[in-house]
Amino acid sequence: MGSDRRVGAQSHQLNRLPGSRSVSPCPVTIRHANPAARGDALNQPSDRLREQFGDIDVYLFDELLRGRIVDGMRVLDAGCGAGRNLVYLLRSGFDVWGIDESEAAILRVRELAARLAPTLPRDRFRVGQIESLPYADGSMNAVISSAVLHFARGDEHWLAMVREMWRVLAPGGVFFARLATTVGQPKLRSIGGRRYVMPDGDARYLVDHEMLMDVTSALGGALLDPLKSVVVHDQRSMGTWVMRKP
Repeated sequence: MGSDRRVGAQSHQLNRLPGSRSVSPCPVTIRHANPAARGDALNQPSDRLREQFGDIDVYLFDELLRGRIVDGMRVLDAGCGAGRNLVYLLRSGFDVWGIDESEAAILRVRELAARLAPTLPRDRFRVGQIESLPYADGSMNAVISSAVLHFARGDEHWLAMVREMWRVLAPGGVFFARLATTVGQPKLRSIGGRRYVMPDGDARYLVDHEMLMDVTSALGGALLDPLKSVVVHDQRSMGTWVMRKP
């Protein structure tokens, strides 16, 4: 009712503008969608997308849309977990590799791969440490590090992981990382070095954009996207770091 009164009042004010002709206000009806009335149809688009892409990181999805990760690439997911970012790549026949320190996670991603890409060898997914990758120099065309680096124990551990991922990346290859940052987080509590307790209570290794720029320069990389951090309801900030190796 309140909205209808406001619409009528605005029409009345328009009629009083100099030089305007008198116009009878037309009733405006604003109809709001009722999601419950659509029933199961409400879930269909998300179900279809999830079947095709899984629970992929939206910023990694953006890299796919931009054509940064394309057919024929050998892709390593360093810290792959159960494979949330690999569904589309497996379905599409990419040369996918994965490593994670969790044996349970590797069992799950092997099951996922067996279902979506049954010809892919089981040993493409293995238990291991990112700071000591079992792959040859320059053997990967793209390296994904999604929500992994902020679990670093300290500076040396963080740099060791980054250097190893960079080592196995081929010239011209793409490095994609999503990681927690200090940007827009005034309530952090330091527990030593770059480790902080965040407002949500989690302890993480946090970087800032200046550090990421310094490391990019030291590696000789080139940013493919401007650095960005998204503040999540004042609880954490998640940054996106995308580089190409020369």
